[in-house]
Amino acid sequence: MMKTNALILLIATVTFVAAPFVTPPFTGYDPAQFRVFIERPSIQPAGYAFAIWSVIYLGLVAHAAFGLWKRVEDPAWNVVRPYLIVAVALGTLWLWIAGQSPVWGTVTIWIMAVAANLAFLRANTSVDRWLLSGPVALLAGWLSAAAAVSSGVVAAGCGCLSDTNAALAMLALVLVLALAVQWQKPRMPVYGLTVVWALVGVLVANLGENVSVAVAAAGGGLVMLARLALILRRA
Repeated sequence: MMKTNALILLIATVTFVAAPFVTPPFTGYDPAQFRVFIERPSIQPAGYAFAIWSVIYLGLVAHAAFGLWKRVEDPAWNVVRPYLIVAVALGTLWLWIAGQSPVWGTVTIWIMAVAANLAFLRANTSVDRWLLSGPVALLAGWLSAAAAVSSGVVAAGCGCLSDTNAALAMLALVLVLALAVQWQKPRMPVYGLTVVWALVGVLVANLGENVSVAVAAAGGGLVMLARLALILRRA
């Protein structure tokens, strides 16, 4: 069973990484799909922030390949695999789903985020630290932020909240989630730093555009960094 899980994870990871090459590129939800037209939602990070996917992909491939090669029957690795399989398998389909429906794209990415966070919470940060928990922390941190971004775009586009209020609400949500998760995994600050990366992306995107969102993103990033410093000091 352990070997099967390791093999399935490697296959699912490879398809996840390959998906952007066979699926139409996703550059954000089409504003025309929403009742309220917003050309650039305030919660959406600057484009450069998405470059982190290259690091995430490399980390996940290394994780899956090393796990199958050297840690196929290691319980510390296997406990992570079922949740990670769910996250990357859905990730393979997400680009297509998001292109069809922003609502279903948001539902899907939240399932991915929950699965990735559960995988991270089960990852032993004392065993093969940078190959076991490091790549999972990257994925979980980014998906936590991405799920909040997707929710903010949909909430504003559907008219449930104003663009600014949707952004502020989602910034608060991702900060609370990240603080709670990171507190339970003090020896792997990559998770929190990934969330900070996303928050800085939101800050940069809103400089000179939406001051309140820019200030909130900057404040959230500083809070996360302060919390990381405190956690690492106590670890």
